[in-house]
Amino acid sequence: MAAPVPPFTRETAIQKVRLAEDGWNSRDPNRVSLAYTVDSRWRNRAEFVHGREAIVAFLTRKWAKELDYRLIKELWAYTDNRIAVRFAYEWHDDSNNWFRSYGNENWEFGEDGLMHHRYACINDLPIRAADRKYHWPQGRRPDDHPGLSDLGL
Repeated sequence: MAAPVPPFTRETAIQKVRLAEDGWNSRDPNRVSLAYTVDSRWRNRAEFVHGREAIVAFLTRKWAKELDYRLIKELWAYTDNRIAVRFAYEWHDDSNNWFRSYGNENWEFGEDGLMHHRYACINDLPIRAADRKYHWPQGRRPDDHPGLSDLGL
């Protein structure tokens, strides 16, 4: 199946969100970067990232710090070439302190379906290991695993 391109419908926007989730859950910076234009612009928290090379460097740093990263994204809204998502991911640091990071992203796409703008707002909540909700093996979230709304997040 070809990746969805604008103009988005509800169905293709949901597909685009799941493809993004799957990519990020791969924790492969090079794979993830291919979903973005070569000159893509990001705001991620207080960091500004420009271009695929910077995206790869950013994600490499991110996943060296955010260990055992697991992410769930959910469609919030969409238009012809924009998608808004909410997400939550769980991870721990090198001292085994666990966190659940909550956020929202706004995405804008070109006609080719590549994202050229990404704006992310994220907050980190310390959690106990016993309070984790994401227990699937590294990689793609299983189809039968609950989403954010199902988990009450």
